[in-house]
Amino acid sequence: MAEYEFMTVDVFTARRFGGNPLAVILDARGLDDAAMQSIAAEFGYPETTFVLPPDNPQHHAKVRIFTPRAELGFAGHPNIGTGFILAQRSEAVPEHFTFEEKSGLVRVHLERGLHGKVTGARVAAPHSLELGIHVPKEVLAACVGLRPEDLLLVAHPPIVASVGLKFVIAEVSGLETLRRASPDLAAIRAAAKRFPEAGEGFPVLLYTKLDDDATRLSVRAFAPLLGVWEDAATGSANAALAALLTSLAPGDELALTYEISQGSEIGRPSRIVARAHKSADGPVLASVSGDCTPVMQGRLEV
Repeated sequence: MAEYEFMTVDVFTARRFGGNPLAVILDARGLDDAAMQSIAAEFGYPETTFVLPPDNPQHHAKVRIFTPRAELGFAGHPNIGTGFILAQRSEAVPEHFTFEEKSGLVRVHLERGLHGKVTGARVAAPHSLELGIHVPKEVLAACVGLRPEDLLLVAHPPIVASVGLKFVIAEVSGLETLRRASPDLAAIRAAAKRFPEAGEGFPVLLYTKLDDDATRLSVRAFAPLLGVWEDAATGSANAALAALLTSLAPGDELALTYEISQGSEIGRPSRIVARAHKSADGPVLASVSGDCTPVMQGRLEV
């Protein structure tokens, strides 16, 4: 059997056992797709990453991202956590890493605290904002165990948005409503079959404003068909949310920063900073950033 070194890290938190856990296989050479999927299922984390040599030597690594059930082309917290872990292992820490991923090149900028110590990272989404179909509120409400009237339509209807990974995004009527949400697996399966253009597995992000502040948000994300019943912190979805809200905000030239809380309902509070920028004649671009905390390291046999 071959041995593979791994490390785990909690992302979007400055303390252990909060945020979103991630496992990183530091050198995945020799593992095929089936083995990677099995390892991701064994860890059971929302995502596991596998680090490989890059195809282009000018880049730092090729990174593959797996949920317990499927491979993803891009995700936010796996990139931030992988960048943080690689920085811990590097003798000469660069300003950023460039990763080759299925959705394209991803640049991970390292963030530093006192004395230049790396504390986390910021990742720019690989694509500008892309908007898709509107999902009927009755369908989405059934998927998350809410009433249709619990969904707000003032800013936008439930809509598919992506900056690299598709999510159905909807605003709900407040924190109490957000806390009542619960996935209905049968309804989600039916919606995924009816609306395949909503993204693999019909992943959902619900949000509400805090104190009526459009840049302070609380969110929950569900992707049970991808093996993630509820996510503690979803970088790709929150980047898409920031880009969507910025696209709808008044003005042609605008840069906004969003403070987003997620994960408290499942005992893993997370803090995400999402930024988005739009111009009159250009695309809407987004990024997410957060702190990281290392947790475990070890070896697995395959």
